[in-house]
Amino acid sequence: MTEGAAAGLADYLDPETASRLGRLDLIARLVVEGFITGLHRSPYHGFSVEFSEHRPYMPGDPLRDLDWKALARTDRLYVKRYEEETNLKACLAVDVSGSMAFTGSGRVSKSRYACCLAAALAYLMLRQRDAVGLALLGGGLHSLVPPRSVGSHLNVLLRQLSGAEPAAETALAPGLHDLAERLSRRGLVVVLSDLLDDPGEVLGGLRHLRHRGHEVLALQVLDPRELDLEFRRSETRFVDLEDAEGGSIVTQPWHVQESYRAHVESLLGRYRRGCAEAGVDYALMDTSTPFDTALSRYLVRRRRIG
Repeated sequence: MTEGAAAGLADYLDPETASRLGRLDLIARLVVEGFITGLHRSPYHGFSVEFSEHRPYMPGDPLRDLDWKALARTDRLYVKRYEEETNLKACLAVDVSGSMAFTGSGRVSKSRYACCLAAALAYLMLRQRDAVGLALLGGGLHSLVPPRSVGSHLNVLLRQLSGAEPAAETALAPGLHDLAERLSRRGLVVVLSDLLDDPGEVLGGLRHLRHRGHEVLALQVLDPRELDLEFRRSETRFVDLEDAEGGSIVTQPWHVQESYRAHVESLLGRYRRGCAEAGVDYALMDTSTPFDTALSRYLVRRRRIG
């Protein structure tokens, strides 16, 4: 691959650039290929998406499992890992509540960002021969596609994501509880949501998933304007995206900006603390965050499980 081609692929790690492509299958492939190229060119050797079928030898491991060829090449002891040890079952839980349709930055909606990221994660997981499923949450569990590891399964997941329109009323916790009961085998659950719901109830749903033995990665997706309320107009109309009656208020953002930011920081702090206490890996993503940040989070969690 030429340097120019590699740089071109890296462009698709930017959410706005990737979103312009339209097709989720193309977005997924270009985002992941750009990410892999970046990893191979980075100084962080050994942090690869092509997971080794070996692990370092530990005292007590059967000698029959030693890879003598690897010893000859590296002068280090490695044990062969079998497929059942390395494969993972994962479920991508995507929020389709009405608030996910918001875009205050004029670029990518939270829903579009979450779907593009979920598509890239699905592509990456299947590339690693992991089994991946998809759950759509909002006012409960809308749909659940069970995890599979065959390459053709990507098309099933992408069709579901392509048809996911944010419209439901926010009620994330019931969907998380239902998902925890429906997933029969332990694995990794990646939650992609703005988490704009009662944090006590949402954290209860995340704890339920942990109680069932799942590893959980919660990616909170927000628009930059939801974090800073930096609207340029002196007077702005705010519309409730989940109110069928079209409820709205008109105010001057600067007038409430200080108290709004304090409220948002309090909410984020509660999620950070609550997730840490529950053993949930939490990350705040705004819709301008390059996709490789989230993909790296996934790989870190994947390696901890493996």
